[in-house]
Amino acid sequence: MGVATETRSPDASRKIGLIGVGLMGHGIAKNLMAHGHELCFLDHVGNQPVADLLAQGAVSLSSAAAVAARSEVVILCVTGSPQVEAVLFEPEGVMVGVSAGALIIDCSTAIPSSTRQIEERVTAQGVRFLDAAMTRTPKEAEEGRLNLIVGAADELFAEVKPLLQAFAEHITHVGPVGMGHQVKLLHNYVSLSFCAVLAEAAAAGRRAGIDAAALAEVLGNGGGGGAAFERLKPFMLANDPSGFRFSLANALKDLDYYAQMVDELGASHRVSDSVGQLYRQANEQGHGNAIVPELIDLLARDQ
Repeated sequence: MGVATETRSPDASRKIGLIGVGLMGHGIAKNLMAHGHELCFLDHVGNQPVADLLAQGAVSLSSAAAVAARSEVVILCVTGSPQVEAVLFEPEGVMVGVSAGALIIDCSTAIPSSTRQIEERVTAQGVRFLDAAMTRTPKEAEEGRLNLIVGAADELFAEVKPLLQAFAEHITHVGPVGMGHQVKLLHNYVSLSFCAVLAEAAAAGRRAGIDAAALAEVLGNGGGGGAAFERLKPFMLANDPSGFRFSLANALKDLDYYAQMVDELGASHRVSDSVGQLYRQANEQGHGNAIVPELIDLLARDQ
């Protein structure tokens, strides 16, 4: 006999705990509260300024266990698999405070095999779990217009979709748990590769003395057009890096995750090896804190 599930209005308030109020997490927090949800979050040095959230009634707590104890849904918005595993299973982690039947939503970019192992450990404790990897930028996060790639059972996805709509514009259900992170890594590999190709072309154009606006017009009207181009275009034209606030260190982390995934799948990785090497070299040269559009300057100066 199946277990009856509660039917909620899309506008029903939930008690949400957020771990990771960084560049993306701050926008998630703001939009959850705007939709009437109660919010608590983990106090952490990596958080963005949170005075606005506190002024709206959010509660800051000192441990992940305390956040989980206060929440029926816990959203993780941290860097990657090691951070997810730590915040869930450390001595004062989520799994210490969480109640059976609660839901954990992992919005990080993570290694899919790790995600599936985490689900096994979490569900063994009676807690539900799904991955909802994000795309787009902090700008869209603040606007409540993220894209989410969700790995979840059909019934759970249907239940949680109204909550996700509080901070996302496009939500794609791609399969069971782990598939969200798999598709996210495919997406990020493509996006970061396009950025690398465009950055190298823009750098070569600078060396050739080609007018940046003319090159941008040709690329945008032809084979270079697309989301990656629009994110790099402000830097091409005016050295404005704000179109893609994503560090080269994070880019390399995602590409390393992609390399691990395709290795586990036995899939081809000849192109991704070259792309990964470009980002690795930039990091090894001390540019990990630079953001992706600044690849243009780094490559233009490369000898």
